[in-house]
Amino acid sequence: MAVTYWARRSGNAAAVLPGGDRAYTVWHAQDFQKIGRWHTGTTANVDRARPGDIVFFDWGNTNSVGAIDHVGVVEKVLGGGRLQTIEGNTGDACKRRVRSSSAIAGYGRPDYSGSGDDGTAPHWTETMVNKLPTLRSGATGEHVETLQGLLRARSQTSVTMDGAFGPATESAVRAVQRWGGVADDGVVGPATWPVLLRVHK
Repeated sequence: MAVTYWARRSGNAAAVLPGGDRAYTVWHAQDFQKIGRWHTGTTANVDRARPGDIVFFDWGNTNSVGAIDHVGVVEKVLGGGRLQTIEGNTGDACKRRVRSSSAIAGYGRPDYSGSGDDGTAPHWTETMVNKLPTLRSGATGEHVETLQGLLRARSQTSVTMDGAFGPATESAVRAVQRWGGVADDGVVGPATWPVLLRVHK
């Protein structure tokens, strides 16, 4: 459901969810198979993955779609059959992970608008950033909770995911801004979201 949520919030539901909303990972992978956008998780295929691909895992180390246990989004291809991913419900949290081809059953390649299948990198993260709100001290709600999850992923573990942008969240934002080389004003906007999401790194 994390991938479904991210796809809908970023305006990429049609590309990421070709069969509609999915909570069952096997059906989601089968949706990509049905439209011819599925790539089996061999080392060679994994090295050809792209940021924004939807990657499916089998902890039993097979390439069987029916055995898929988990799903994530490719953030970066590391080579040697390894991917850096963003995954929900991993260790009871949303985390950045590094996975190898042995655990990757395969991946689906969403047809992001304007990216085609010609080898050019899709710009799904930039599109998402442009739709995110500017957050500052006093803000509340699910966007703040998302921000807090991203701050925790950036080693700001003192932040509580309570959906309230208070002093602890502001302090963590400033620390991440300094780390990312942007103005440490405590405001999360177009300059800070890319640092949190590592759009350009």
